[in-house]
Amino acid sequence: MKSTLFITGILLMAQTAAAQVSVTVYNQNLGLVKETRPIEVQKGLFQVEIADVAAQIDPTSVHLTLDGAAIFEQNFEYDLVSRERLLEKYLNQPIQVYTEQGEMFEGTLQSASGTELILRRGDGQIMVIVPDAVRDIRFGELPGGLRTEPTLVWTLQGDRAGRRNAELSYLTHGMNWHAEYVAVTGEKTDRLELASWVSLENHSGATYENAKLKLIAGDVRLVQPPGPFDGGRERMVPMMAESQAAPKFEEKAFFEYHMYTLDQPTTLRDRQTKQISLFPPATVEAHREYVFDSQKNPEKVMVNLVFQNEKARGLGLPLPAGKVRVYQRDDDNTLEFVGEDRIDHTPRDEEVRLVVGSAFDLSAEKQMTNMQRISDRVREETYRVEIRNHKAERVEVTVVEHLWGAWEILESSHPYEKTSAFEVKFKVPVQPDQETVLTYRVRRQ
Repeated sequence: MKSTLFITGILLMAQTAAAQVSVTVYNQNLGLVKETRPIEVQKGLFQVEIADVAAQIDPTSVHLTLDGAAIFEQNFEYDLVSRERLLEKYLNQPIQVYTEQGEMFEGTLQSASGTELILRRGDGQIMVIVPDAVRDIRFGELPGGLRTEPTLVWTLQGDRAGRRNAELSYLTHGMNWHAEYVAVTGEKTDRLELASWVSLENHSGATYENAKLKLIAGDVRLVQPPGPFDGGRERMVPMMAESQAAPKFEEKAFFEYHMYTLDQPTTLRDRQTKQISLFPPATVEAHREYVFDSQKNPEKVMVNLVFQNEKARGLGLPLPAGKVRVYQRDDDNTLEFVGEDRIDHTPRDEEVRLVVGSAFDLSAEKQMTNMQRISDRVREETYRVEIRNHKAERVEVTVVEHLWGAWEILESSHPYEKTSAFEVKFKVPVQPDQETVLTYRVRRQ
């Protein structure tokens, strides 16, 4: 249904001076907006309206500080102008409807739905107009209570007139950020070239011009967490050369989280995804690890890239949660995508383990070869794990076994390490184009 809205009589207080804005964005679809803006304070009761606020604002979080003025009342008005809301407001009111053929019908609106408009003419006749026939609808003044954008309204008591700075802060949903990493490895070495980017999404319903930007990495507790948020499409992050003029984040510990502050203002536009370098590219010592865990994948040997997040190994930075995309450089010096994984918030000096994919030239198979019941509560089981290596070089495969209850390994063809109460790891070397068989017998109760 086509409609042109002719509206008169709109009066909103304009805030002519630009606000000084600071935005802190969390990993949980949440942003904290802080503004300082000049307000003309009047002596006695007066109203202040601020319209350019986030559409997804949490009105219960709004806080206004204004010297020399006491707050009597605070309201968030979000009944916005739309065709449907105007038609609802103009029930039993006169409107004019113009059709595609140029005809004009004037009357009192009796009903408006998605399928028809019903008008009562001055002579009492009832007209039913279908949406496909409508070109324009003309209304009178904007009905009371409707606004063109979400607006905060305060009633204040001023002690004296004058221009003063007001400090406004509020929480809003629709803002999110996450880290994305690019890791480049070579064929003969597992030294990683690691770069990181921040992807920042603003769907709050407002634009923040020249804002001071801070990011909080960590799991901040929310009493009533917001619903699921679609952060938009994830995009492939390019490798970019570092520039001295590029904006940079300064990192520090803050409460029990980590804060990243951009060293220069940036504009966060509504419905925009912005990407900013988190830290300069670094070269990290890493190693490749082959893992067979039949509980997670009964047929595949997985390939992990493992490194310590230590300064001595080339990094040693708090790493926010995010996706790591791994590339390998080919003989022609081009990058080819080889897999991706997601890391959690990782402090410095902790291990990072990336599950990149499964090894094409390695295969494994596990089977139980014997089970003997010793008593009603005790039994012995024998397992056989066959590992085949079709590579041209020797590899070592870590076989992970999950053993429940009270258990004891009675026999094993290879050394093992008990890594937890319910997990054991075997290191199994396999020569090129050979098969190695791991066997072990375990008693459970």
